[in-house]
Formats: sequence, C-alpha cells, structure tokens
Amino acid sequence: LVSVFAKLLTLTVCRKTAEKLLHLSSFSIIERDETPMEKEIALLHRADFEFSHIFYFCRKGMEAIVEDEVTQRFSSEELLSWNLLTRTNVNFHYISLRLTVVWVIGVVVRYCILLPLRVSLAAIGITSMIVGTTAVGQLPNGRVKNYLSEVVHLTCSRILVRALSGTIHYHNKENRPQKGGICVANHTSPIDAIILTNDGCYAMVGQVHGGLMGIIQRATVKACPHVWFERSEMKDRHLVTKRLREHVADKSKLPILIFPEGTCINNTSVMMFKKGSFEIGGTIYPVAIKYDPQFGDAFWNSSKYNIVSYLLRIMTSWAIVCNVWYLPPMVRKEDEDAVQFANRVRSAIARQGGLTELPWDGGLKRAKVKDTFKEEQQKNYSKMLVRNGSVGSLSAETESD
Repeated sequence: LVSVFAKLLTLTVCRKTAEKLLHLSSFSIIERDETPMEKEIALLHRADFEFSHIFYFCRKGMEAIVEDEVTQRFSSEELLSWNLLTRTNVNFHYISLRLTVVWVIGVVVRYCILLPLRVSLAAIGITSMIVGTTAVGQLPNGRVKNYLSEVVHLTCSRILVRALSGTIHYHNKENRPQKGGICVANHTSPIDAIILTNDGCYAMVGQVHGGLMGIIQRATVKACPHVWFERSEMKDRHLVTKRLREHVADKSKLPILIFPEGTCINNTSVMMFKKGSFEIGGTIYPVAIKYDPQFGDAFWNSSKYNIVSYLLRIMTSWAIVCNVWYLPPMVRKEDEDAVQFANRVRSAIARQGGLTELPWDGGLKRAKVKDTFKEEQQKNYSKMLVRNGSVGSLSAETESD
C-alpha cells in the first residue's frame, strides 16, 4: 500500500508540474510576480489542498535565493542604459567599433583631463579647510568666530563639490534645518555630508579617526562644535545620548547631521532607521537625497572597495548629479515611541525621494540575520495560514480521516 501510494503521489505531482510548465511555455519571458504572499495564500486555499500547492512555496524559496530584497541593496543599482563608464560586471564586451572609440575617448577625457583637475581642487579644498578652521579656532568664542567658521565651512565644501563636478538641486529651502535641531537623511555615500554642507553648516557626529581624516576632525572641531567620539565611547549608548542632548539643548549651536541607517545603501531604498537618533528629543528635520546614476554611481560598496578606490571611481565619473529635498520639520507625538517615530520619518523620506522603504536593518550588510528576525517572519507566515483557514481545514481533514 505504501509503494502504491508513493507512485500515485509521484504521478500526481508530475502531472501538475507538466501542466504548469505547459502554461508557462506560452510566455517568452518568465516574470517575477510581485503579488503579496498573504494575498496569494488566500487565493491558493480557496480550493481543496492539492500536492501542486507546494510548488508555490518552492518558487518563493527559489526567488529569494536568486534575488532577495535585502542583499541587492548593498550593490550598485542596475542602469537602463550604458553611461560610458564601467563596461560590464564581467569585464569588456565588444559591441561595435564606433562605441568602442567613443568609450576610449571618454576614458582619455576622464582620466587625463578631469581627474587631475578634480584632484587639484580637492587638495585645495582640504588644505583650505584645515588651515581655515585652525586659524578660526584660535579666536575667542562669539559671533565673529561663529560667522567666520560658517564662511570657511561653506567655502571649502563648495570647493569640494566642484572637485566632484557636482550638480545639486535643492528643493523646499524654507524647510532647511535650524539651529538646535537634528537633521536626518538617507545614506548612500560618504559624500552625502559634503552635498548637504554645500547648502548649510552642520555639526557632524562620528567616531574619531586617524590619518588625514583625523587631522581634518581635529582642525574642524576647534572652529565648530562637532561631536566626535572615541572608539570606546561609541559603545556607551548613554554617554552618546547625553552628549547629543546637551548639544541639542543649546539653541545657538548648529543642527546635528545624522544618518540613522548606519551604513551606505544603494540609491534605490531606505532601510531601517536606528532608534537612538530619535530618543534625543528636539525637532527632526528630514532630508531626502537622490542621486542620478546616469552620470556616476555615488554608492559606496565598502565590502568591495576601500575608500581610496571609491574616491578614484567618483573622481573619474562624468559628474555627481543629485536632488536634495528638505522636508517639513517633525516632532515626536505623545503616544509615539522612538521606533514608531523613526519609521514615520523614514516613510516621509522614502516617499519624497522615490525610494523603496524596507524594514530590514542595514547591519545585515556585514552580519548574519538575527534569530529574532527569523522568528518574526515565521510568526507572520503562520498568521497568514491561520487567517486564511488553511490550518483549520487541514486539521478538520485529519480528524475526519
């Protein structure tokens, strides 16, 4: 009886598979269905259970393996057409002689003309920043020092933007962050800070570094109240929150600039905002940043390129073109916790920038998925089954048998 049942099961599955393959063969392209799982499960269980139903879950599993919605956000977005920069991800592909000649001319222009000019401008901007902020830092605290500090920061930031051939369009300038507030923005690249400081001054928050970056940090903090933390202090959450609250409480200080995603995400999505930035208090000024990848890929894939390689790629691109939207200020509601507030701000940024909103933590870029995340997805899946009556129908059939 067992062998007969196994043969019948095999024949049933094979027949259903053949029917589905014949149905798909009428289409030249197999497209991924974006229908939500909950809706598909509801349609699936309108009829009695069939062995062919397992293919739905097999398909979902294979789709997740081939292309899930998380890991693809940590690589450069796909372009609809070639922008005469990187040929392909699989090295050189010959297309035509005319196109190859155009590409070679572009390489000569970008590497032999644009790159030297951009490196020179970047050197001028960085040197001016270090010298200017060091000189301003020697002045006593007061209006004159604050004014000169803003002039130096704005001037040097604009030189650095010119070094990237930056073309930036700022929208809704009446909503620009004010002193004593917190500016939060989606994070695509290390140059996000330069893009924003090209239109206004901010107090930066970050970890103390060494080398050239450390020299710039030590020079700028003399002229402007940036908030730099030692590596050991970054792990002390209460100390970080305390220093940020003290900064926000002083309405004469520049607004803090924070990227709550905690890592660079490609130019297509906004991932989970860490709640720490929204526990400080004060007014939040959301900012949406959207780059145009046709002229150059601003995304920094830190797992693939170091900072030097990334800067070389940026400076040999055609230009950095982006739009910046200043959104109306937002405050935390009385019945709202930090996580809910962070999600509300993230949704506003995603809508304005035309970005996909994802609930996943950007820390998955380097870390494994936490067990709590897996359990949450399993609970959501079980709720779908129970809500659509599949579990109840199966148990009823079992009892009747």
